[in-house]
Amino acid sequence: MLFEALELSGAALVKMERQFDERGFFARSVCVEEFRAHGLPAAFVQSSVAWSRRRGTVRGLHFQWPPSREGKLVRCLRGAIHDLLLDLRPAEPSYLRHRAVLLDQDNRHAVFIPSGVAHGFQTLVDDCEVLYQMTDVHAPALATGVRWNDPSFGIRWPITSDIVIAARDAAYPDFDRNGFEEELRKRTAQSSGRV
Repeated sequence: MLFEALELSGAALVKMERQFDERGFFARSVCVEEFRAHGLPAAFVQSSVAWSRRRGTVRGLHFQWPPSREGKLVRCLRGAIHDLLLDLRPAEPSYLRHRAVLLDQDNRHAVFIPSGVAHGFQTLVDDCEVLYQMTDVHAPALATGVRWNDPSFGIRWPITSDIVIAARDAAYPDFDRNGFEEELRKRTAQSSGRV
């Protein structure tokens, strides 16, 4: 596997090294030793699949509050997606910056999204299937997000009309930096017993 560090600390594009023959190809998609050698966790405890029927579907931008430490490895199994990461870790130099990558059934790349980074994607074609592998169990009580088109972040999505999005994702309020940082401090203190 080839690992390409992204501008957001702890995030990486993971490229399979495919070995082709007359049958097709073989490639490793996860190797604990290789992930660890690149500073990435590979202890995935939950996997999920998202299928999107229509081009222009947006999912996200989702993250989990502490004490969750959910990192994700995301791969597009069918179709093509514009995959987006938004750094919500105030201690990182890349705080509030975003990075997008193309994941599709042809390049077969995956992206590792560290804990504290919001994630979402937009489908570029109809009939997309995306595999998520998580380093922590999804905790609905800690799950939240930021709005996909919040002007605070200046995110440019490739498809701007006929968007399909869940009501919950469309209803996230405008990002309030001070309010977010205060809530994050409070939840971090609670999860470490410093209340």
